Amino acid sequence: MDIRFDHKTAIVTGAGQGIGLRICQLLVESGARVVLNDSDSKLCAAASEQLGDACAAVEGDCSRLTTITKMVSTAREVFGGLDLVIANAGITLFGAFSTYSEEQLDQLMAVNIKGSFLLAQQASNEMIRLGKGGSILFTSSVTGHQAHRNLAAYGMSKAAVEMLAKQLVAELSEHRINVNAIAPGATLTERTMNDADYETTWSRITPMGRPASVDEVAKAALFFVSQEARHITGQSIVIDGGWTSISPSPY
Repeated sequence: MDIRFDHKTAIVTGAGQGIGLRICQLLVESGARVVLNDSDSKLCAAASEQLGDACAAVEGDCSRLTTITKMVSTAREVFGGLDLVIANAGITLFGAFSTYSEEQLDQLMAVNIKGSFLLAQQASNEMIRLGKGGSILFTSSVTGHQAHRNLAAYGMSKAAVEMLAKQLVAELSEHRINVNAIAPGATLTERTMNDADYETTWSRITPMGRPASVDEVAKAALFFVSQEARHITGQSIVIDGGWTSISPSPY
């Protein structure tokens, strides 16, 4: 199946590196134009330079409405429309439930829930205005399905975005906008590879014998925002090599 995105415009958040950047690369290779967002200005600039004229970068905090409206206006003004949104940005702040601070909770919820909600809201309003339909995809996590020590807040936030995908079926289907989520498990990224034990640990406890690659997660994301998935909405797919089926602890 040759998935193409010719003449389509996408917004991808959390796209300076890792899964988000790989999604942008595959979109551009498949003919799309991309509005790329990251809060790290250096990563944002480097990713945009790599992707060339098919990319417009919007650096900034994706939990802020001002940043989100700039992404949407950039899609409209630079590329002439908006067809796809991948709300990939998220932060992980580990901490025991008993001592998790208000500051940690506020920061995590702002990015993972508020940012996803407002991006879907503003982008869908633009899609409705354009009248051509569209696709929205949230990046969730296996922790939205399975409890994990020291990730109570993070897991709660990821379960919330999956419920948001379901809720938006009732709001957006009449406008031909489908909304789904992907829930990656252990994945080899620049961040996780900084942990010397990460690949060994997750290879041992993952039924398929290894963590996912960013390419595998990104290709699943592209399927969900493609024409081949137009009749799929309100769903979440776990990409974890079978880990949630038996859920062995990494500790």
